[in-house]
Amino acid sequence: MKYSVIIPVYNRPDEVGELLESLCKQAFSDFEVIVVEDGSSITCRHVAERYATRLQIQYLSKENGGPGQARNYGATHARGHYYIVLDSDVVLPEGYLQAIDTELQANPCDAFGGPDSAHPDFTPLQKAISYSMTSFFTTGGIRGGKRKMDKFYPRSFNMGMKAELWHALGGFSKMRFGEDIDLSIRIFRSGSSCRLFPEAWVWHKRRATLRQFFKQVHNSGIARINLYKKYPDSLKLVHTLPALFTVGVVLLSLLFLTGLVFLGVGLAAGYCNAIGCNMGLVVAYLGTALMALALAPLLLYSLLLFVGALLEYRNIHVAFLSIPAAFCQLIGYGTGFIRAWWKRCICGRDEFTAFKDNFYK
Repeated sequence: MKYSVIIPVYNRPDEVGELLESLCKQAFSDFEVIVVEDGSSITCRHVAERYATRLQIQYLSKENGGPGQARNYGATHARGHYYIVLDSDVVLPEGYLQAIDTELQANPCDAFGGPDSAHPDFTPLQKAISYSMTSFFTTGGIRGGKRKMDKFYPRSFNMGMKAELWHALGGFSKMRFGEDIDLSIRIFRSGSSCRLFPEAWVWHKRRATLRQFFKQVHNSGIARINLYKKYPDSLKLVHTLPALFTVGVVLLSLLFLTGLVFLGVGLAAGYCNAIGCNMGLVVAYLGTALMALALAPLLLYSLLLFVGALLEYRNIHVAFLSIPAAFCQLIGYGTGFIRAWWKRCICGRDEFTAFKDNFYK
């Protein structure tokens, strides 16, 4: 057995069904599938059983403990030479496993990862969210883009490694957030070889609403500070940009509100002739200038996002939705980053007492 595909699932039977169907269509066939039910209240056992005659599949169930521990549990039952971990909300093109095998045959390595993309059938919002997570203008290309501001770290929606390396490193840690980047860091620090396989991409559905997406990226911002506390040299400039963006948006919003107050006072003063019509107009013009100054950078950035998404998807609806999706992504990550920085770096709290809410259930 060459590959063991490990899939943790939590209350997503329909999604995992789409993933299993795409695994049935793979051009490469020397693999097994291990589905790990992580304490779901809505199980996918019936879905896994439906594929028992089409795939070499194992269905496992455990108490809820988070995706990292579910993957570790699946690895204890795996027989492959390489372990591949996928999120349940991805779908694979037919050449996915063949692309991995071709890369490994041409240039072997210990660990690898691939990028993600949006399927043509995804909703406009899912495509917009995919754009916000993969564009150089939002993430700096660090998730597998051709242009990037930091080296590529495999992420758990699409990553793999040799079985012996997995067991030597102990698999995923018990970190509450960011357990996949933690594993990637340990891979690099062990001296193992790790590469991006650009052709081993997946369609990644991500979250269905902006509210769910905000929560997801907020947790990612928290994860970055947790990783910084564990590996101080892992924090790069690109990781701080969403927090700086968030602070900038707050300051520009305050500037806009200040301008709005000046405009209102100026117009009221001119109307009532309280401080002279000319002076009232000056105050109103100043307010208008402040409002324009506040809006200009946000509008220019929004235009950049719109044009980038329009060129990629050729769809005006997706291009418009890319603007709120990108702001949601950056501000969600930025607020999580700032919140975790305050609790962990300023207040000195540890990872679990800083965030007491159960992340998994």
